[in-house]
Amino acid sequence: MENIAIVYMVAGLSSRFGGKIKQFAEVGLQGETLMEVSLNQALPAGFTKIIFIVGEKTEIPFKEKFGDNYNGIPVYYALQKYDSKIRKKPWGTMDSLCSAKELIDCPFVVCNGDDLYGKEPFNILVRHLKKKSTNATIGYKLGDVLPEEGEVNRGIFKVKSETNIVESLKEELKISKENLYSRNLSRNNLCSMNIFAFHPEDLELLNKILIDFKEKHKNNPEIECLLPEEINKLIQAKKITMEIYPTNEKWMGITNPQDEIIVKENLRNKIN
Repeated sequence: MENIAIVYMVAGLSSRFGGKIKQFAEVGLQGETLMEVSLNQALPAGFTKIIFIVGEKTEIPFKEKFGDNYNGIPVYYALQKYDSKIRKKPWGTMDSLCSAKELIDCPFVVCNGDDLYGKEPFNILVRHLKKKSTNATIGYKLGDVLPEEGEVNRGIFKVKSETNIVESLKEELKISKENLYSRNLSRNNLCSMNIFAFHPEDLELLNKILIDFKEKHKNNPEIECLLPEEINKLIQAKKITMEIYPTNEKWMGITNPQDEIIVKENLRNKIN
């Protein structure tokens, strides 16, 4: 059986979540953590390897929580490092993913550790990786992933007509339910929630881009190399082909403390 890895980016702590590890919020019906709920959604799709990309403040808690396996699936850890004497924060999500380069020797899905994507997206992406050499992602309807109040940033997909091929992925800032239409956006626009399927050779390409980015911006202590932005550049340059699969699956995420209660209630309602 071909190995396929699930790669979770869990390196950071959230100031808006009180400096706690969001992935350890107990939101499941049986007291499962957000991370355990996500794993339970993902693993039935057929993943054979779990990789957590941790930071200096999450490494020990994750290793204590998950050890070297979860439900019989081996668990590995990659540490995202940065020099705090030079930089104010890590180099971003591209750097996070490339931190796991030595552990990734098979097709993989990379995603956020503080989001719940539902079961269907993982099934779709695993099937894609088994059958195709292209990359893939999941498109969520914009109207379904906006908060009731406040503004968020979302990457909006442009898809080639009559195909499922991504033409571009553009970050739109400060979107809300109130300003959606004034921004020439629709509830039905497909947007990214940072879940992508890649093959190992793609990671080599991404890592080269990261090395060049770090050299170019070595004197900027705040700039980050962001995975969606670099994916868009590769698509524009026709260096990769990314297919998109729309989903009606419900996405849930934790940003603020009150979100813990909302996710817990949504999971309960989904079961009932």
